[in-house]
Amino acid sequence: MVAKDLISEIIPSLKTSDTGQTALNWMEIFRISHLPIVNNQDFLGLISDADIYDMNQPDEPIGNHELTLLKPYVTTDQHLFEVIGLASRLKLSVVPVLDSKNHYKGLITTSDLIRHIAGISSMDQPGGIIVLEMVERDYSLSQIAQIVESNNIRVLSMYITSPSDSTRLEVTLKVNTTDLLAVIRTFERYNYEVKTWVTTNDSIDQFYSERFDLLMKYLNI
Repeated sequence: MVAKDLISEIIPSLKTSDTGQTALNWMEIFRISHLPIVNNQDFLGLISDADIYDMNQPDEPIGNHELTLLKPYVTTDQHLFEVIGLASRLKLSVVPVLDSKNHYKGLITTSDLIRHIAGISSMDQPGGIIVLEMVERDYSLSQIAQIVESNNIRVLSMYITSPSDSTRLEVTLKVNTTDLLAVIRTFERYNYEVKTWVTTNDSIDQFYSERFDLLMKYLNI
């Protein structure tokens, strides 16, 4: 999925002749904190609600003020992940999109980005989540997938996170079932550390409660 497929059709751009109050009104309507300023097809930069409040004259045209505008943008053929990276780094509520001739084509909202991320990662699909923790050298995608599929379960999505100062990984799996008991037991037989899980199936909690009770009985002997 590329940037041109994510462009919002409803949020307008500003002109230098628009007032700061007009910009604030649109930001409130669309629940965003940035808007692009565009003259004809030329992208002049992003203005934020903080910029407008700093003017102290919201009823004057934006073009009457000297503004140091950020000019972040993506091109129409950049991937969804690149759009997310830019929005995250600069804490943007919208990301402008330009074509190969640097003409403004529209913008992408972070709320739309979240919706698309949920779609491609199957977050909006029913199922359970398992989080494994391991050292980097023990990571094997093929083995993890084999363990899941050996229980007649399908991996819907997976992502890996690792703190910059750590050699450990967290592998988060979204699977197509909420009955996670069998696959968790299989992971543990293969000496994987199951850090946490999310499911609506109470049998998981019951299983670990029973395991805890057995441990307490053993320690009391």
